[in-house]
Amino acid sequence: MLSNSLIELDRAHWVHPVASYRGHEKAGVRVLRSAKGATVTDATGRQLIDGFAGLWCVNAGYGHDSIVEAAANQMRELPYATGYFGLGSEPAIRLAAALAERAPGDLDHVYFTLGGSDAIDSTVRFIRYYQQARGKPQKDQFISIEQGYHGSSTVGAGLTALPVFHAGFGVPYDWQHKIPSHYTYRNPAGSEPAAVIAASLAALRAKVDALGGPERVAAFYCEPIQGSGGVLVPPPGWIKAMRDLCRELDILFVADEVITGFGRTGPLFACEDEGIIPDLMTTAKGLTAGYVPMGAVLMSSNVYNVIADGAGAATIGHGYTYSAHPVSAAVGLEVLRLYEGGLLDNGRKAGRRLMEGLRSLADHPLVGEVRGRGMLAAVELVIDKARKTPLPAASLPAQRIFDRAWNNGLIIRAFGNGVLGFAPPLCCTEAEIDAIVERTRATLDETLADPDVRAAMA
Repeated sequence: MLSNSLIELDRAHWVHPVASYRGHEKAGVRVLRSAKGATVTDATGRQLIDGFAGLWCVNAGYGHDSIVEAAANQMRELPYATGYFGLGSEPAIRLAAALAERAPGDLDHVYFTLGGSDAIDSTVRFIRYYQQARGKPQKDQFISIEQGYHGSSTVGAGLTALPVFHAGFGVPYDWQHKIPSHYTYRNPAGSEPAAVIAASLAALRAKVDALGGPERVAAFYCEPIQGSGGVLVPPPGWIKAMRDLCRELDILFVADEVITGFGRTGPLFACEDEGIIPDLMTTAKGLTAGYVPMGAVLMSSNVYNVIADGAGAATIGHGYTYSAHPVSAAVGLEVLRLYEGGLLDNGRKAGRRLMEGLRSLADHPLVGEVRGRGMLAAVELVIDKARKTPLPAASLPAQRIFDRAWNNGLIIRAFGNGVLGFAPPLCCTEAEIDAIVERTRATLDETLADPDVRAAMA
């Protein structure tokens, strides 16, 4: 009765994110009741392995009492403190220092947000201020990458390059531009790393030239691995080459680590994989392991000093009520302690096992490519391996595959083009990783038996 009443209340009142409103009303909500480790339990008592860590975010896993205690203790002592008026709280100060100490290079300055989308919005404001302060207001064009995701806010959705986030919203704006993705599985330049890198460098140079040259372009945004575009992994050397070109052209390089940060690819930050230092870096999700909302912009000393010196004694008018919330900061400190106390190491081991297990599916008739790094992976499904033909849209791969995986006791991300996304918690055991792989195999076998999929393969 309780479950039924929740479904009806949800249907009547809750507007869900990134959903077909009418479709959701018809299907009804799946209510989650509890979670522990890498397992979630729904309102009917069904237990599932969360192979997607909530929304790429519960990196530490569910149910850590020490995180709960950190939040509760902070709420008892100081539940809120503004950062306005020169005020602050100890957890926020210590978390800023801890992030700066661990971030690449001179990313020594931290601006706290509520999540990833407003972190991206904040970078746009900071970059515009930076270019104005250095006497180059004409550098007002921004470039990102097709199939990239940089949030769902009004400005961030324009930097995002996924059609569903544009349709009906009047974005992107005329100052937001895209270059093709590195997407090695479907890159016209081929799959060889050197060719993919050369194509991306040429595309960025061409776009800059088309916009009037480097004196017009303010910044370039990229994810170390494109997440919502289908877990698209660039070839080795790609991100370093793009960063070097941006430095050559005097274009700020923004690394969006909202998904890849905090152990998701192995190290604390994915930029460490190739030793690059961005001018700005955004984080969220794993920053608090999803237990409470928080994001952050990490800013290089150069960017910070240009803004600070340009403003002088004037107020820089950018702020949020809940920026540097002390409860979120206390959680972030405890989550960071857990990462460095063994979760990062376990995530590296689990990530190797996950990639090995998923690659064992490569001979399945529906598997076109397995790709990933650490605990971030994807399996791209096709009906013709030679032609790389995607699953037919009529087979509703996103909904059907998600439903089948759910029925098999597994939560994954099923993209509309037939890509399956994986981002399990770093706490996963070997048995849980093996179960993710086997339940994926069962889901693929059931999909292969679909009459419309069989017909498309004939």
